[in-house]
Order: sequence, then structure tokens, then C-alpha cells
Amino acid sequence: MTEKRYAIAIHGGAGTILKSTMTPEKEAAYSAGLETALAAGEAVLRDGGSALDAVTAAVCALEDEPLFNAGRGAVFTTEGKQEMDAAIMDGRDRSTGTVAGIFGPKNPVKLARLVMETTPHVCMIGDHILELGRKAGLEFPPRDYFFTQARWDALHDTLAMKAKGQEDADPARRHGTVGAVACDREGNVAAATSTGGWTGKLPGRVGDTPMPGAGNFAENATCAVSGTGHGEVFIKYTAGAEIAARMRHRGETLEQAARHVVMEDLGRNDGSGGVIAVDAKGNLTLPFNSEGMYRGWAREDGDRGVAIYKG
Repeated sequence: MTEKRYAIAIHGGAGTILKSTMTPEKEAAYSAGLETALAAGEAVLRDGGSALDAVTAAVCALEDEPLFNAGRGAVFTTEGKQEMDAAIMDGRDRSTGTVAGIFGPKNPVKLARLVMETTPHVCMIGDHILELGRKAGLEFPPRDYFFTQARWDALHDTLAMKAKGQEDADPARRHGTVGAVACDREGNVAAATSTGGWTGKLPGRVGDTPMPGAGNFAENATCAVSGTGHGEVFIKYTAGAEIAARMRHRGETLEQAARHVVMEDLGRNDGSGGVIAVDAKGNLTLPFNSEGMYRGWAREDGDRGVAIYKG
């Protein structure tokens, strides 16, 4: 019997800082953040842990890094507040938990997992789920923990452009999500995704992350997917579920299905962004149609790396 091998991929968002404005110092900082998250997730798998625990660990590390738009680095709404979405899904039985528009927990992905594991629901919002998080012992740091000057400045730049009737074309402010997908040695897959949304979004806006089958999806029979990009389009085209459907009904490989959805369904309909995906055999694919996508991958055979731009 062939021994199953683990695989993991992470992303820190598509629509990255434009290559023309990237500095060596910034690139090194982003790469280090990706390495930290990748190592956290891979360590779980290397020790024989589950895909579910691996994606939780990786996303927590990304949420803790203020360079990425999730958790500590979440962007601000038009009212100067932070509203975060997160999701997790277990490929063994499609169990899933999501939260939307929340603020408070250090790691929103842990709150999403709490929904999955301790409630009869899939998606929760509001004070009740925050209270459940406190009772469960999740960490709730002071409000200032989540403030980053760069995100605050980006909000005011965006608002100033809107006041002039201009659109902010910087993809780094429109697209920002973190995520992880993994396959463990048992052949189980899982996906987790977390985001602060986009800079200057309207209060109450909910993106694709907490909508299962759009920005986050996992089932052992096909694949696990985490998306990043123009969330409204990911929702309209149920991006994650569509990749799985093309594998299930058309017999496409993971790479064929993911590439079609990213390049055709999304790419031709203003859906800039990308996905990371893994199947139960440990195959990985990380396609994107934007200039870049912060990403990393590791397989048990030693294939490992982080990257930002194409090539």
C-alpha cells in the first residue's frame, strides 16, 4: 500500500503590492511572514497531525502578522472600523464554521472553528458568538492591538479619492485575504480562510470568505480551496464549489479545474485574484490572474517555497 504524504499551501492575498513599487525590504518582510505561517502548518502535518489543525495553525500565524489583511492587519471600513470574516471546513464530512463582520478575537479563524465544533450552525455574527468565544477562552486583545498605521493611511487615501469621484485602482487595497489548504497523511483535506475585507468597504459588507463554496471549501472526494480576490465575483461564480464540481462531474484534474475557474470564470468577469487548492492525493495548485499573490507551499517530498509574483 502506498504511503500517503502530506501537502500544504498558504496565501496572504492576491492583488499584492505592485511589483513596480515593491522594495527589497518589503519583499523580505512578506516572505518572512509567509515562511512563518508555512512552517507552523507544516509542523503539524510533519508530526502526524490533521489537515484541520494544520490550516488552523497556518492561518493563525497569518492573522498575527500585521502585513496581511486579516486579524491584526485587517483594513478599515468607511467608518474607520474593522470588520472581519473567517471560515474553516473539514473535508471528511464538509463540517464548516464561519463568522462574519466580527471584531474582537485575536484569531477570527479560531472563532469560526468554535462555530463548527460547538454549535449547530454554520455561520454566526454578532455579540453572541463573541461571548461564546470569551467563554471558550479565546484571546481578546485590546482594540489598539489591531491598529496599523499603514491600513489607517490607506483608508484615508481611499476616502480622499472617492471624494474626488475617483476609484482606487490599487489592487492591494481591494484584495486582501489569508488562507491555507492541507492534505494530511490520512488523506483528509481541510481549508481555512480569514480576511478584513477591502479598504473603504461599506459597514456590514460580507465577502466570499464566510460563504462555503465561494471563498472556502473542502471535501475529501475532490479538493480543498481557499480563495483571495474580488469577493463579490467569487460569490457569484461559487468559485470553490465550481472547482470541485468540475473535478466531480467532468473528471478534470485539480490543476485543470482550478485554472479554468480562475482564468475563465473569474478572470473574464472582473474577478481578479487567485486560489490555492489541494486534493486528497496531495496534489497542489496555486493559480492567480492578478500581478501577484503572496503564497507558499510544502510537500513531504521536500518541495517547498514561497513566492509573490509570477515566474
